[in-house]
Amino acid sequence: MNLNQRHVKYTELKPCTNAFIDTRSPGSDQKENFTIIGPGVAENPDQHVHISLAHGFNIGGARQPPGCLNSQHSHLTEEVFVVHQGDWAFLSGVNANDGRIVLKPGDVISIPTDIFRGFENVGQDTGYLHAVLGGDDPGRVLWAPSVFELAKEYGLILLENGKLVDTTLGEEKPRDEPVMPVTTAEQIAEHRVVSSEALNDIVIRKQDFQWSTSTALGRFKGIKEAPLVGGESKEEGIGASSLSWPHNFVVRALSFEGGATIPAHKRFEEEVIFIHEGELHITVDGESLVLNEGDNFTTPIEAVRTFENRASKECIAYITRRNNVPKAPEFL
Repeated sequence: MNLNQRHVKYTELKPCTNAFIDTRSPGSDQKENFTIIGPGVAENPDQHVHISLAHGFNIGGARQPPGCLNSQHSHLTEEVFVVHQGDWAFLSGVNANDGRIVLKPGDVISIPTDIFRGFENVGQDTGYLHAVLGGDDPGRVLWAPSVFELAKEYGLILLENGKLVDTTLGEEKPRDEPVMPVTTAEQIAEHRVVSSEALNDIVIRKQDFQWSTSTALGRFKGIKEAPLVGGESKEEGIGASSLSWPHNFVVRALSFEGGATIPAHKRFEEEVIFIHEGELHITVDGESLVLNEGDNFTTPIEAVRTFENRASKECIAYITRRNNVPKAPEFL
């Protein structure tokens, strides 16, 4: 796989508009879902996968117009969102009435497995969420009962194997495939009730990032690094984030002033770079390319990499790496 095949440009994302059982529900029928790295959790087999390499986590995205809602659900693994564009309300509870919190561009939320959640674009323009789901196989979505009721009304059937049948397109339910049972009261009871106040405990605001210039990467001129998801790494000189419980991946932010460079080094885990602001020139094993806002790039393990901001505007990148405590980089 060459470098261009590891680069997923925001301008070339291929959406799925009927990825889930709620895609015909009023208020949810205009959302676009993206599977960028890994299989994701889409219920439509036609969902496009941009990069299928196993990373130990999945990278996805959601793009929604103002007022568009992603219905209440829960996952079997951790789910982290970075707000890239727009203002987003995150809603907790099986009926979306336990708690509500609004996040703005750059903010991060990590939602544990035992919380029903949904999210709505409450801004004035189209919004985009960058998403990280734990595991190579993040499992299926557990939907709120109301979602099943609306799906039936609009001709969608979710099978027990996780596949979606769209009867409005002439698809028929296979006779030998059972239908996904509606989520039970017992399953709902296994989830936490999380208030609006408690939702603050799983959020880090961009203005509250704990930037450091003394980490393994932050010690270079014009570079700052902040922990967002994951525990302390003494080897890298980086402290624990407030979202420090085990995710089996970490997320960190890097800030590059104009002209700042991180010199040639190697890493020993999967590394996905997402550009939130600005642009970043990267050189990997002698090949170079430019990442722009909204782009994702997955760097080959142990490849020699250099990062440089050649523009005058600050560049902010969010980095996801496999493992709870990744190894420190090896500089050449």
